Amino acid sequence: MRNFTFHNPTRIIFGEGEIAALDAYIPREARVLITYGGGSIKSNGVLAQVQAALGERTSFEFGGIEPNPTYETLMQAVALAREKNVDFLLAVGGGSVIDGTKFIAAALKFDGEPWDILAKRVEVRDALPFGSVLTLPATGSEMNNGGVISHRAKGDKLPFRSDATYPSFSVLDPTTTYSLPARQISNGVVDAFVHIVEQYLTFPVDAKVQDRFAEGLLITLIEEGPRALAEPTDYAVRANLMWTATLALNGLIGAGVPQDWATHMLGHEITALHGLDHAQTLAVVLPAMLSVRRDQKREKLLQFAERVWNITHGTDDERISAAITATRVFFERMAVGTRLRDYGIGGTSIGVLLAKLEEHGMTALGEHGDVTLEVSRRVYQFAV
Repeated sequence: MRNFTFHNPTRIIFGEGEIAALDAYIPREARVLITYGGGSIKSNGVLAQVQAALGERTSFEFGGIEPNPTYETLMQAVALAREKNVDFLLAVGGGSVIDGTKFIAAALKFDGEPWDILAKRVEVRDALPFGSVLTLPATGSEMNNGGVISHRAKGDKLPFRSDATYPSFSVLDPTTTYSLPARQISNGVVDAFVHIVEQYLTFPVDAKVQDRFAEGLLITLIEEGPRALAEPTDYAVRANLMWTATLALNGLIGAGVPQDWATHMLGHEITALHGLDHAQTLAVVLPAMLSVRRDQKREKLLQFAERVWNITHGTDDERISAAITATRVFFERMAVGTRLRDYGIGGTSIGVLLAKLEEHGMTALGEHGDVTLEVSRRVYQFAV
């Protein structure tokens, strides 16, 4: 196991009815900006619960944050927050809303052009305090310090992270997920699965705790993901999915181990160019990435095959192939396509995708830094 420092300051308030606990964690005198996405929090009653918990605090609303939050929209929220002298942000939604709110919080305290946080990777040293009410388990953004923001005009989708952009708290009430469309549940399960794989399927460093933890989370998603589609109001299923997605990317299973993230970087470019959902791109790229890099990931792929998929018979190569196939089948069982052609996309845009990777400095990706543009080309070709 490698040396590491683990610190996560986000308080988690978990369970049915816990939105009311907001009153205890937001200053009484705060001027609060509530951020959200398409407005489902109004129809499902979540916004009413939030407003009741805020009580007499002064609050404002900013809706319309996209599934892939854009710089253009978020800067409108920054302008509103400044106009209203807001001093606390409350994200109510899924990972995109929380990612966007992290950027708003950082931009409000940033001296300079906020896009430089992403494009030039300028350090964020301060941010407005914020919390979240999670309504879509997927990204783990409710308990980490990272986000991914798109720039519509530039055609870019870029990540950022800072110790200043951890939520101060996050409320996780599984009942808020009951009304989610099946597509969002499917995407959430795939997103969490790939988050775990990016930290687990690299190479062994004798990190037994992290490995077993990661494997347990993967098995939980495999068991509970299909049930979530079949039984949308089963509290136990939704609770387990919500907590798994949070633990998938709160830093714990990634402490002291090598990490990959090449699948995410290649996926971001597909979203930016073609508009696919984030999880759809991950479902497309991951099986291709594992197939192309099976030799570099050989030992962990065999472990993955045995411990997660219970594949114990056959040659090493046969077991690795079976594990990759099982992963693809699971994504498809979750109703998420695993090839570009499933979304009407051929191979004609591969050159553009590679050019964007090069523009963004994504030319030495992966746990070994050996995912060159040529390797990325092979992955994209395999994904068609």
